[in-house]
Amino acid sequence: MSDGPGAETARLVLIAEDDRKTASLLSLYLGRAGYRTVEAADGKGALALARELEPSLIVLDLMLPGIDGWELCRRIRRFSDVPILILTARDKESERIAGLSLGADDYVVKPFSPREVVARVEAILRRTRGAPQTYHRELVVERDKKRVLVSGEPVSLTPSEFKLLDILIRHPGTVFSREELLNHLYPLGDAVVDRVVDVHIGKLRQKIEANPASPRYILTVRGFGYRFADLED
Repeated sequence: MSDGPGAETARLVLIAEDDRKTASLLSLYLGRAGYRTVEAADGKGALALARELEPSLIVLDLMLPGIDGWELCRRIRRFSDVPILILTARDKESERIAGLSLGADDYVVKPFSPREVVARVEAILRRTRGAPQTYHRELVVERDKKRVLVSGEPVSLTPSEFKLLDILIRHPGTVFSREELLNHLYPLGDAVVDRVVDVHIGKLRQKIEANPASPRYILTVRGFGYRFADLED
């Protein structure tokens, strides 16, 4: 019996692979192991699905058309720490190390056994299984429960406020432009103005900051956007 999840709690795996035969084969084997799958044949489509669907894991071919796998991995790591398993036809040590240094969790060299890919997917998810949390001083984000605690007390956030806080706290010190945050909130390109981000940030500060006028968590970077405070800030 597979160690994969049951049908009612099946985790979603995004397969970013331009070879349809390979993608279909992976979908078949992952489906048999109990996973749900969605496929993308190019980098742009994979990026949109990664933002929209928030998969549990991404199987990523490096040689994608449009946005290649290297750049796609970089962009995904700007808004998500989703586990990434790289597929590559290149067996050079330097390229494998480069992929892992970009934030990938593991790699498989083509040609590969679909059973090996499934085994590696399950091993990665076992390592990352549990209730992911991020702590910063008195602020705690519990992603599985979509809950935020300040000094042990829960605060009520809207879905947009939670998404903004989550992406910022995952990458302390990283500056995000308003456009990047807007794309994170509205991955399908809804017609909104970047002022929306400022409004959400203002409301978020009212809920998590002891003094919203002098924030210590979400900091403004004038002329660009926002960043979450480093621990030494």
